[in-house]
Amino acid sequence: MIFDDAYFMKLALKEASYAFEENEVPVGAIVVCNRQIIGKGYNQTERLKDVTAHAEMIAITAAANYLGSKYLEDCTLYVTLEPCLMCASALRWARIAKLIYGAADIKAGYSLISQPVLHPKTEVVQGVLELESATLLQEFFRQRRDSGK
Repeated sequence: MIFDDAYFMKLALKEASYAFEENEVPVGAIVVCNRQIIGKGYNQTERLKDVTAHAEMIAITAAANYLGSKYLEDCTLYVTLEPCLMCASALRWARIAKLIYGAADIKAGYSLISQPVLHPKTEVVQGVLELESATLLQEFFRQRRDSGK
């Protein structure tokens, strides 16, 4: 089995599908350290009635608890959608080593901010399984429009 970026992004997409099934915006996240998953999450803002319950925040918390440290300096976050400003700021404080995301968020992604948001040492890779990530989001919002929500 090849543990490449596509492999881990597929697992993040699986997390996103859980959000989809729960009528949450389908975003999933996985934190990996030494090719081992140490945190995962999917959007749960509706379920938990918590605007901060984004997939990334849940995955960061799980990973920090696993490591017993607030720093994720040797970790990679795989997330299906470009992080928002809140999540990108959390990644900065966590000192995440690498961020890999699928679809760009042209309305609320951190890259819309002109000032650097992520930690200066954080490496960013965008577009991994972008089509699959975007398709899941588009289907979710199409269903919401069709149901009148």
